Amino acid sequence: MGHLVWLASNPQTGPRLADHWEKSVVDDVFSSALRKQTGVSLKYMLDFGSRPIERQLILSAQFLHNELPVRLAHRVAELENSPYGLSAKPHVLKVRDWYVESFKELRAFSRIRNASDEEEFTNLLRHIYFRHRNVVPVLAMGVAELKRELQHEVGLNDLPDIHQMLDSFYLSRIGIRMLIGQHVALHEPQKENHIGLIDTRCSPGVVCADAIADARMICMREKGSAPEVSIYGDPGFAFPYVPSHLHHMVFELVKNSLRAVYDRWEDAAQEPPPIRVVVAEGEEDICIKVSDEGGGIARSGQPKIWTYLYTTARSPLEDIRDRSAGSTESAEGPSVLAGYGYGLPISRLYARYFGGDLQMISMENYGTDAYLHLNRLGNVQEPLP
Repeated sequence: MGHLVWLASNPQTGPRLADHWEKSVVDDVFSSALRKQTGVSLKYMLDFGSRPIERQLILSAQFLHNELPVRLAHRVAELENSPYGLSAKPHVLKVRDWYVESFKELRAFSRIRNASDEEEFTNLLRHIYFRHRNVVPVLAMGVAELKRELQHEVGLNDLPDIHQMLDSFYLSRIGIRMLIGQHVALHEPQKENHIGLIDTRCSPGVVCADAIADARMICMREKGSAPEVSIYGDPGFAFPYVPSHLHHMVFELVKNSLRAVYDRWEDAAQEPPPIRVVVAEGEEDICIKVSDEGGGIARSGQPKIWTYLYTTARSPLEDIRDRSAGSTESAEGPSVLAGYGYGLPISRLYARYFGGDLQMISMENYGTDAYLHLNRLGNVQEPLP
C-alpha cells in the first residue's frame, strides 16, 4: 500500500496548469473556483423560458456569463488535483485544457447589454457545447489508464475518492450542458409543448417505447437477436421533463437487462421471458421499473455496479485508447451494448440532477429490478457538487 499512499498524497506528477497557461488565467481559474455555484430547478427553467422574449434571453445570457466560468473553474481545480496521479494522464489533461479554454473564452467575453451581444454570446455557447461533446469517453480513457496501472495493487472499486471525484465531475457536466443546451434551444424553432429542451407534456410511456426500440436494435446488432420487452402503464400520462435525459436512463437500464437475459437464456430450449417495464404515476414521483430474469447479481457484487469502469464485458476503451479525441463516439458517449461501465452510475446522476434517484434490487440466480424515480414537481434545485 506504500505506493498507493504516495500516489494519493502526490496527486499531480505531470504538467501543472501553470506549465500550459499564462499566470493571469491560472489565477483567475483558482479565484473563480472559490466562488459559490448557483443552482436552478426544472420549474425555474420552465417559468423563465415560457416567454423567450428578448429581455428574458438577455437575462439568461447574463446569468450564464457569470455562472458558467464558476462551474468550469470548479471542475478544472478538481481535475488539476485528482488523486493517484489521475491528473497527469494525457486524456485527463486534454479534458482539463478544454475546460480552461472555455473558461478563458467566457471570461474574455464583454458584458452582455443588448440583443446583439446576446446573439454573439449564444454562438460562443454553441461552440463550447460542441467542444465538450467527447468529454465522457476521453476522460474515461484516462481513468482506464489509471485502472491498468493499479490493477495489480488494488481494484479501482477500492478507491472511493476517485469515484467521488468522477460523480462530482459528471454531475456538474450534466448541469453545464443542461444550462447551455436550454439557452441555445430557446433560440431554435420551438417544438410543440416544448420550452427549450423541456417537454411540458413528456410521456414516459412514449419515451420508454423509443428507448426500448433503440436498445433492442443495439442488442440485435451485437447479438443477432433481442429478448422481448413489455411495457405497462397509462400511455396518456405526461409531465414536464427533459425527454433526452429520460431516454438516456431507460435506454441504459433496458440495454443492461437485454444483455443479461440474452446471455442467461442463449442456450435454453425455450424463449427467454420478456423484460417488463412498468410506468407508475405517483403524487410526487414518477417511478419506472425495469424487471428482468437475467440471473441477477450476487449481493457482494451489487455495490460494484455504481463504480466507474466496473463491467463484465470487454471494454471498448481498450480498442480506442490510442485514437484521437475527435474520432471517439457520439456527443454523449458511445452506445455499444456493454463495456464502458459508465451506464448505471451516470444514469443515476441524470436521475438525481432533477431530484430523482435510481436503485437496483437483484436476486442472484433469478433477475434484477431497477427502480427509476423521477421528481414530477420540478421544484428541486440542482445538486451542485
